[in-house]
Amino acid sequence: MSASTAGGRTPRIPLTRDRVLQAAVALADESGSESLSMRRLGEAVGVEAMSLYNHVANKEDLLDGMIDVVFGEIDLPSRGEHWKTAMRQRAISARRVLSRHGWAIGFMDSRSSPGPATLRHHDAVIGCLRAAGFSIELAAHAFSVLDSYIYGFALQERSLPFHTPEETAELAQDILSAIPADEYPHLAELTARHVLQPGYDYGDEFEYGLDLILDGLEATSDEAAGRPVPAAARRRRGGGGAGRPSRPGGGSTRSGSRRSGGDQ
Repeated sequence: MSASTAGGRTPRIPLTRDRVLQAAVALADESGSESLSMRRLGEAVGVEAMSLYNHVANKEDLLDGMIDVVFGEIDLPSRGEHWKTAMRQRAISARRVLSRHGWAIGFMDSRSSPGPATLRHHDAVIGCLRAAGFSIELAAHAFSVLDSYIYGFALQERSLPFHTPEETAELAQDILSAIPADEYPHLAELTARHVLQPGYDYGDEFEYGLDLILDGLEATSDEAAGRPVPAAARRRRGGGGAGRPSRPGGGSTRSGSRRSGGDQ
């Protein structure tokens, strides 16, 4: 038994790059990346700020590493699954991760020195699409539109002034009572007949929009390969009335938005 253990003192945990990055992510989650400083980070891990430079070169290197930690939390596309299922699960995982680390949204694809988890993530997404028969060009289009949707939805969701169904209903009621229905009839109608319906959750919109994108990509891929376009994708692209079932007020049902793999 060491002297420090015998004396009742807890052995000091060695400082590593991973420990520094995890602490930095926790601080950013708590108060935003703009408030993160080497001094605060040093206090969080119990060292002087200068000691941190043994593990991160500078603030940019720190931020690169933090974003890599975030990418490492996102589920990679599952091998062996249909590409739509894999892309859907990856998108849902990314949204969940970004809800925990909202500060990271604006940095996800802005880093000029991506880390191994970031590179592994991007490579796996592209590889999943290529293995499904996507051309290089279509894989690039798919990657771009999916990430734009995921990050954009996460950013919009983060900026909303409500977080629970109760807060949503309260704010919607306030808006509805403050706007003249005869002047803004469509906004009033959507608020009353959709947002204020029982069970409304803005987050449900994510999977509905995600499925529209995946159906469109599937139809485009099938057309390029000369395969028949699935009926569900044709209906959505053509605006037919046989699409997804709706709640009162026009929203998608949660069960309808959770198809496992789409039409194949």
